[in-house]
Amino acid sequence: MTTQTLDGVRISTQANVYFGGKCVSHSVEFADGTKKSVGVILAAELTFNTGAPEIMECVAGGCEYRLAGTDAWVASGPGQQFSVPGNSRFDIRVADAYHYICHFG
Repeated sequence: MTTQTLDGVRISTQANVYFGGKCVSHSVEFADGTKKSVGVILAAELTFNTGAPEIMECVAGGCEYRLAGTDAWVASGPGQQFSVPGNSRFDIRVADAYHYICHFG
């Protein structure tokens, strides 16, 4: 099931802009201190490094991703998610636009 809304949150109005505008997100914080980001990745092939573990949830569009240490590209579409370990990296390629929620954990 795709997350439709995030209730009871604080949202940073300053956008996080990465890779020359190919990825734009906003930071979200819940009352209990849980942090997420909500954003979009435009058509590109990018590599992200992680500090904490992340779960990438597809809200709309789609992507293919490849986790560090693997050779296979895996498709992810609306309602699907993938997990990335902390202190790692992943490659992502997007043909059109990938709308996501990044759950930090």
